[in-house]
Amino acid sequence: MYRPRIVAPLAILLIAGGASGQATPKLDTTDPAKVEFFEKKIRPILTDHCYHCHSADTKPAGFLRVDDRNGLIVGGNTGAAIVPGDPGKSLLLKRVSLKDEKRRMPLEGKQLTDEQIADLTTWIKDGAAWPAVRVPASLGKPKPEYEKLKKEHWAWQPLANPKTPTIKDISWAKDDIDRFILAKLEEKGLKPVGDADKLTLIRRATFDLTGLPPTPAEIETFLNDDSTAAFEKVVDRLLSSSAFGERWGRHWLDVARYGESTGPSRNIPYPHAWKYRDYVIDTVNADVPFNRFIQEQIAGDLLSADTNAERDRLLTATGFLALGVKDVNQRFKVRFVMDNVDEQIDAVTRSVLALTVSCARCHDHKFDPIPTTDYYALAGIFTSTDNCAGVRNKMGGGGLDYYDPSMLVKLASDLPPVPPEQVEKLKEEVAVAKKAWDAIRGTPEGLKIAADGFPTQRPFRLKYEKLQAEFLALTDPAARGYAVHGARDAQKIGDTEVRIRGEAEKLGPTVPRAFLTTFAVPDTTKVNPTQSGRLELANWLTSNKNPLTPRVAVNRVWQHLFGQGLVSTVDNFGVMGATPSHPELLDHLANRFIDDGWSVKKLVRMIVLTRAYQLGSETVESQRAIDPANRLIWRHSPRRLSAEEIRDATLVAAGKLDSKRPTGSPAQELKMIEMRDNGPEARTINEKADGTTHRSVYLPLLRGVTPRSLEAFDPVEQTLVTGKRDATTVPGQALYLLNSTFIRRQSLNLAERLLKDKDTTDDIRIQRAYRLTLGRTPTEREIARAKAFLGEYESEYRQVAANTPSAKPNEAKKPIDPQKPKNPPANPDEADQTGEPIVESDVHPKDAHTAAWLAFTQALFGSAEFRYLR
Repeated sequence: MYRPRIVAPLAILLIAGGASGQATPKLDTTDPAKVEFFEKKIRPILTDHCYHCHSADTKPAGFLRVDDRNGLIVGGNTGAAIVPGDPGKSLLLKRVSLKDEKRRMPLEGKQLTDEQIADLTTWIKDGAAWPAVRVPASLGKPKPEYEKLKKEHWAWQPLANPKTPTIKDISWAKDDIDRFILAKLEEKGLKPVGDADKLTLIRRATFDLTGLPPTPAEIETFLNDDSTAAFEKVVDRLLSSSAFGERWGRHWLDVARYGESTGPSRNIPYPHAWKYRDYVIDTVNADVPFNRFIQEQIAGDLLSADTNAERDRLLTATGFLALGVKDVNQRFKVRFVMDNVDEQIDAVTRSVLALTVSCARCHDHKFDPIPTTDYYALAGIFTSTDNCAGVRNKMGGGGLDYYDPSMLVKLASDLPPVPPEQVEKLKEEVAVAKKAWDAIRGTPEGLKIAADGFPTQRPFRLKYEKLQAEFLALTDPAARGYAVHGARDAQKIGDTEVRIRGEAEKLGPTVPRAFLTTFAVPDTTKVNPTQSGRLELANWLTSNKNPLTPRVAVNRVWQHLFGQGLVSTVDNFGVMGATPSHPELLDHLANRFIDDGWSVKKLVRMIVLTRAYQLGSETVESQRAIDPANRLIWRHSPRRLSAEEIRDATLVAAGKLDSKRPTGSPAQELKMIEMRDNGPEARTINEKADGTTHRSVYLPLLRGVTPRSLEAFDPVEQTLVTGKRDATTVPGQALYLLNSTFIRRQSLNLAERLLKDKDTTDDIRIQRAYRLTLGRTPTEREIARAKAFLGEYESEYRQVAANTPSAKPNEAKKPIDPQKPKNPPANPDEADQTGEPIVESDVHPKDAHTAAWLAFTQALFGSAEFRYLR
């Protein structure tokens, strides 16, 4: 790794160590006389001689801050600047006292006088007194309004065991769930509509459970099965399909804010993230109990395992805590750490409890009874945990500066050895390249613009980074695939302090590690003082006596099957969230979920087999006037297919979907260096996403590089917990269906599939096209219209083609070469942001007949019936 060529020597000496809560000698740092001495003697020295290079208002040289006591104690690049009570170990004193004027601090301006150095020595010896941070008087004190909310708000009460209601139409209900639904309807004078027809039902269930359309053969089998268990057979087949895990695993990945890179600021790839994705899919397919699923993701590294394979599976599960957004360009490590802790708290509490606990980072929660002390009780658990995403912070870094291989979780599997002579050879080449790069970096000769428009030093940097990456690929277990992004207990375990107003450097009182006091969870085990506390947190979250976790879980399942949850704000069960439409049903479902061993498959099966799920989607105007949002479930609300469902269904109809799981992800080939927004890495990812025909859940999902085949239809926001996606209808979607290379290519594939049998009539082809795309047989009128359209289109196409110069089939549009940069970055650490040209292929049918069928199949893909599920 290289360092800045010209850096203040003091900065090189001082290190960015651990959290700001580092243990220090028990000295009186608030004695009024000592604080007065600091203000009169010491602060002026720091302000006049140090702040311009080492403060929050600058890019602190060597990552040392002297405008904050904890910054001085934590230090910069190689050690603590001061050790309160021990001047002899304080590097600050050593650097201001050096005889070598070139290395003595400060580098610029006047040197310190002997009197000033003596004052610094006295200050450090006396404990480095500093004005105390003002702690709000209300911190940690009980609030009457909180106690009132705890007693009254529905979500924080223990699970009730509601009695099944009595209904008038006893013949309608198939299950107790139906009885709760019908009781509400009868109370409001509403009636459920009729049942959905079998064709609608199998299409609905197949998409809901697998994210794929039913095949014509599956539809025919179901339609011809007149037994009372016909639909039950369909549901059981779908639940046992590997496609179930791919569909419902994707639901959890939305909640887990899954992404394969750090996101904005400096976008660093997560090359091992796909292992967490596969873990989720496999776990859902295996129907691992949901409480165990949560435990594995929060504390998998602390759970026992009988084999190396199981150990690796559990380590991979902790990727949930590591794969969030990170601002690696943050200049201060303590802020980087606390921002990541906040992101983890938000991910855990919103995904499992549907509470916005992060709102208590700076002050007591404004709406929910979550005091700041509760937030930092949880924060202590995560400051005692290594966030092993494999990245570190560095403002203005370049190359592999952001990559920290020590902050990845090594798998338990044995690592094959590497020939030592190969390692030594490459090590020497790296050293030579680094020497050449260091010699020219930042010099007038290096910054001189070469003929290609870039600085002369650029090839030296590229060569060094290339060899450096090759060396890591050879010696780094992570680069060889034997590591994951995850979590582990930190070397330093302990409680953490409240950060006053959320500012990482302003430390208040220490809060013992614990869990939320918002609601009671009887028989809670206290945090093990020798561990981070994640294991106890996981057990607290998944206790059968925790009233929120099972409610939130069953509500998420209900939302995926009915389009909206019993609580419509699926990620917020707090005061500002919605109230349940059927509170008794919610607790009924939560209790059955626990009694069934927290089995998601049993819960899905139970709900799908209800009469309520199997209702038709027709509208009764008189009932819509009373319940326009269908909160009482008198019909089944239609929904638009998700971006992934639209893409996958298109591939299925075209006969091109590869249902096998691919090995890994295109992102695994990327190094953990900054990606340009529209550079070659992003272009490669886009090309590979465009070229694959695997299911959409396996597309590369780097933050900021959304696959083009998904972006028009509201793909998930990857920065936050997302229990419910947006489902918009905007003009861009119609333009995508009209002009997209993907849609046109699959339309051509479907057209060629239909035309493959030369002896088939157009009537049969049209019928098959409808069955493959819409799952139904067209009416006679639709067949007649389609034939008329095909004939007219083919005739017009021939006329246009006769008057148009011929073009080569599938000829790529020539990209416009980007201009050479007129003002290349002078900073050698700044990534080149020159854009890569975008190349798209035209789709050309071989003749007018094929062109007509292409237009017809594209019209089917573009229809509302294709995109919407009744």
